[in-house]
Amino acid sequence: MTLTDLRRLRLLRELAERGTLAAVAAATDYSPSAVSQQLTVLEREAGSRLIEPAGRGVRLTEAGMVLARHAGVLLDAAAAAEAELAGLSGEVRGRIRAVGLQSAARRLLIPALVELASARPLVEVEITELELELALPELRLGTVDLLISDEYDGYPRPRPDGLHHQLLLREGTRLVLPAQHPLAAGPGPVSLSALRDAVWASSSAGTGHHAMVVGTCRAHGGFDPDLRHQSDDADVQLELVRTAGAVTLLPDLTLPTGDRLLAIRDIAETGLSRRLYVVTREQSSTTPALSAYIQALLGQGAEHCHPS
Repeated sequence: MTLTDLRRLRLLRELAERGTLAAVAAATDYSPSAVSQQLTVLEREAGSRLIEPAGRGVRLTEAGMVLARHAGVLLDAAAAAEAELAGLSGEVRGRIRAVGLQSAARRLLIPALVELASARPLVEVEITELELELALPELRLGTVDLLISDEYDGYPRPRPDGLHHQLLLREGTRLVLPAQHPLAAGPGPVSLSALRDAVWASSSAGTGHHAMVVGTCRAHGGFDPDLRHQSDDADVQLELVRTAGAVTLLPDLTLPTGDRLLAIRDIAETGLSRRLYVVTREQSSTTPALSAYIQALLGQGAEHCHPS
């Protein structure tokens, strides 16, 4: 094989990770038939059968699994070579594909992009809003270069091998009530146990925020919250508090200032923090363009870091 085959090797690796030709096509902007054709060419080049029928789909043969494993090594090596060559050129250029939650995108990724555009005009940044559970596989496969991961105290997030985590900021998490709520009358902390009969809002099941809301209510309030509303959009959760009388727990980065319809209070039973991390693939952390964007992000994180 030659280096011109890296494109086909990437398709094979994608198939090993994603499982179906349709999923590979959706992730790579190919049609399923084009993916199949490229893999057929790869089989001829390898001199071995790499995929075989499995029900209505396909699966990797033993030879396919071996080559997919080595494909990951070759693709990582190619990325490292590109990074080193970019460093020798003296120019910081390239494209960075960044992913984050809504609050991270709005308060960190976008301001860092604006700062970088002025200092490093040859670096292009693409920003996508995506939940961590969906973004991690994309980072491992190389379709994403950087993501912002969140982690609440007591609720660790997955940390797959081969990824580098760098602390970006630590922030408080607050109880958010309607301003007219009886417990919002005073400025002091509010007891969770007094909210066992309240209607709650959170992110969708399976997310870190959902686990934090449920776990905090159980551990410090002694009840399972009535999670009647679920949205991964913090602004939707805030609107449910304003207009529908719901309550929720949200980190500082998502909270507005000067909103007279909301009461933002500390939790009486515990101090709860959220940490945000910049996550990259280990072999790509020294890419000049990526390093420049990370430095801009760290600067933004320092501006928002308020220990709770």
